[in-house]
Parts: sequence; structure tokens; C-alpha cells
Amino acid sequence: MRIYVGNLSYSVTSEMLRSMFEPFGTVDWAEVQTKMRTGRSRGFGLVDMPDDDQARAAVEALDGSEVEGRVLSVNESRPRRSVRDLYAGGWSASARR
Repeated sequence: MRIYVGNLSYSVTSEMLRSMFEPFGTVDWAEVQTKMRTGRSRGFGLVDMPDDDQARAAVEALDGSEVEGRVLSVNESRPRRSVRDLYAGGWSASARR
């Protein structure tokens, strides 16, 4: 399961993110997302855990917890949406008027 972790402090590293999830089980991958040009944190990260039960336990335990003075938003990651998805869903320029 891929897990979204939002509202991260800019000082949280990928290693710190991994260590938050490891007590709940195996972590295949954990990465704080950064801005391409500056390398600065974007304030969120993604974590991959192969066991869904362990991942759900981590989400349940960590959602709403405080790390580095910030309350985390932790949930199962949803697929990224593109502009094409917005149009396919019925959104159009005329709907904004």
C-alpha cells in the first residue's frame, strides 16, 4: 500500500519518515517529496508498505499524531489526477461560469 503523509515539517527527512513507519512493519520505500529546483521539502511524503494490514495499522496510529510540532495527515495515497481526468469527470470551462 502506498501511504500519503501530509503536513510534514520541512526539517523531516526521508530517513526520519521511514523510521516513523518501521515500528509497524516492513517499509519498502519512504521519501519526502522535494521541489525540483531548490531541493526544499514540499511538506509531504510517500511511504510504500507491502503488507496492507501493517500499512493500515500505521495509518491508524500515525494519522493526527504530532511530529516536529506539526499534526500529520496520514492516509492511503490516491492516484494522481491529471487535467485530462478533470475533463473526463465532466468539468469544463463553461461549468465555472
